Amino acid sequence: MIVLIFFFVLLWNEAQSWGFKNGVLHNSIWLERAAGVYHREARAGKYQLTYAEAKAVCEYEGGQLATYQQLEAARKIGFHVCAAGWMAKGRVGYPIVKAGSSCGFGKTGIVDYGIRLNRSERWDVYCYNPHAKECGGIFTDTKHIFKSPGYPNEYENKLICYWHIRLKYGQRIHLQFLDFDVEDDTACMADFLEVYDSYDDITGFVGRYCGDELPDDIISTGNLMTLKFLSDASVTAGGFQIKYVAVDPPSKPNDEKNATSQGNTNFLSGKFGIM
Repeated sequence: MIVLIFFFVLLWNEAQSWGFKNGVLHNSIWLERAAGVYHREARAGKYQLTYAEAKAVCEYEGGQLATYQQLEAARKIGFHVCAAGWMAKGRVGYPIVKAGSSCGFGKTGIVDYGIRLNRSERWDVYCYNPHAKECGGIFTDTKHIFKSPGYPNEYENKLICYWHIRLKYGQRIHLQFLDFDVEDDTACMADFLEVYDSYDDITGFVGRYCGDELPDDIISTGNLMTLKFLSDASVTAGGFQIKYVAVDPPSKPNDEKNATSQGNTNFLSGKFGIM
């Protein structure tokens, strides 16, 4: 009996760092390391990559196009993305863990569009890279300061960086910009930092930032947050350093309303632990 209680406590502590999305239980930190499969889309947005461009995206990050078998292995341990993407050998599909009417035609498994004869079709891409990427990282500590590559020196051209923050279930993330200098242009189309209130760069978009003005503080709706930094092939800047700390959720509805008016803080209302 004591052994069972001990096992339950260990399982519960681990589960607190997990998140839910559409009824699917995800432990994406472990999943990324175990599966090595991840989803990418073009800078211009969803479904903009030809087969050659998709292959180049994966290779640029030190990876390769994921095979059908690698995508299925990732799906079996919880990888669930509702976006069709290129795979090895010109195949297109996406992984579904939980059946839903709005994605996957109500089925689970790899939704397979088969090998495409027209390699000029435009989709997203699924890459495979079992090795940790130098640019970016995964953070689970209650507080941390991370920086753009090379900071305080200027960052380099052609960077693609992802930072994933995952705290215990029930906690929120307070994001504070300590220093910020990214190539400026009107629409932030050259170099930019994007913030997502989720564990991926598909859902929960908060904003895109460039220039040298400090963005306002951001408080997440749950225990998950993603930051994506891209730089193009020309012109760089000083970069940035960003701090986050774990905060407890407001105890009363009125507390959340008050939080929105304190300083330069964007308090995102929502449910805890949603990916």
